This record gives sequence, structure tokens and C-alpha cells, in this order.
Amino acid sequence: MSERPRLRIGFLYPDVMNLYGDRGNAVAIVRRCRARGIEAEVVPIGLGDEVRREELDLLLIGGGQDREQRRVAPDLQEKGRAIRAAVDDGMPVLAVCGGFQLFGHRYVDHTGDVLPGIGVFDMETRHPGPRADRCIGDVLVQSPFGELVGFENHGGRTYLAPGQEPLGRVVRGYGNNGEDGTEGARRGNAIGTYLHGSLLPKNPALADALILAALRRRYGDSAELPPLDDRYERLAHEAAAAVARERARRR
Repeated sequence: MSERPRLRIGFLYPDVMNLYGDRGNAVAIVRRCRARGIEAEVVPIGLGDEVRREELDLLLIGGGQDREQRRVAPDLQEKGRAIRAAVDDGMPVLAVCGGFQLFGHRYVDHTGDVLPGIGVFDMETRHPGPRADRCIGDVLVQSPFGELVGFENHGGRTYLAPGQEPLGRVVRGYGNNGEDGTEGARRGNAIGTYLHGSLLPKNPALADALILAALRRRYGDSAELPPLDDRYERLAHEAAAAVARERARRR
């Protein structure tokens, strides 16, 4: 790349869907880009704003409680066609928790109301009811990006359709539903997950995979990422993983 590379990161509903520090995912991507001389700009995309896929290189959405999901779901439906087209065009996406649920076909909440999703992932989420326990705790996941560590807190149970690839397999924690050992979903460069934490600061390999996918979509397959000194990220990852293993041992 002869020009200085530049990435624009779309952040869907940053003031509404930002549970458990999911904004930190945007912070981590910007930091890791700038450490390599890549200009990075976060573009907030709110209610009523358009998703212009030709102007964006990466898309983020965080988590939210049911009331926040009800607030954004109709607007997200309006954006759904553009988001699906961007995913089909190779745009990397990270959708976390409530955002992940709305990137499936539907979310049936604890009252039985159905919130339509946008169908990026072939899945649906169902809440088992107000008396059901929530899936809460530290999570370890084996994935194509290595071991992922994070924190989950969700009432809904997500079920992938046959053929829908998960993000990974649960080592500790509940994952999508506490039953089948799956966590998250993948479609192309789009990733959905229940992992808060925020996720990317403690999982730099996943952050770099999203950045590299964005660069190659914008500048071609020859784009590469020079390595960074990840000593502090590794320490954060190892500390969180140790806590997850110890809490699982005490159950």
C-alpha cells in the first residue's frame, strides 16, 4: 500500500447498545491500528442513520438489555439489507450479546414478544421465561482465533441452524445456550458472540483478524499487519482465563 492506510469503523447505537464496556472493542481496534500507522476513525451510527457500506470498513454493535433491544430493533430492520450486503461483500463485523441476538432471525423475549432480527446469522434466540436462570459468568472458548476469554450475562438461549458455523466451542461457561457447547456464530468475516469484557482488549488475535480483514477488503489481499508488543494484552488474557478456570473449579 503506497498510501497511508485508513479504516472507518462503524459503531451501531453506541449510546444505547454499550453494555459491560463493549465500547472498549472500538477503543482496542483504534489503538491497534494507530500503533501500526493505520489511521482509524470511529463513526457512530445511531437511530435513523444510514449504513453506507462503501464508506465503512468494519462494523461493531454491542449488547443491551431487552428494553434497549426493543428500541433499536425496528431501526435495525431498516438497516438490515445494507448490513447483509456488506457482510456478503466481506466486511468484518463484531456483534456482541444483544446485538448478536438481533443479527439472527429473531429474538423471542421473556414475555413471548418477538423481536425480528436481520438474518446475518442463521439462528434464533429464545428466552426460557422470567423464572429461568440467566447465563452468567466467565467464559473460555476455543476458536480459530485461539483461546478467547470474556464474560457473559444473558437470559436468551441462542440456537444455530444446521450448517451455521459457531465462533467456537465452550471450555468454561454457558455459551449460546448451555446445552450444545457452541459459542457465537461466524459468517464470512462477520462474528457474533456473547462475550463482553470488553472482548478485544484481552483477545488481540481476534482484534487483529478483524483489522486485517478490513484492510484486505479495502486495499487488497497483499495487506499485512506487522506484529505488536502484546505483553500487557497477554497478561490480561491470562489473568482472566485463570479466574474463569478457578471459578469453574469451585462450582
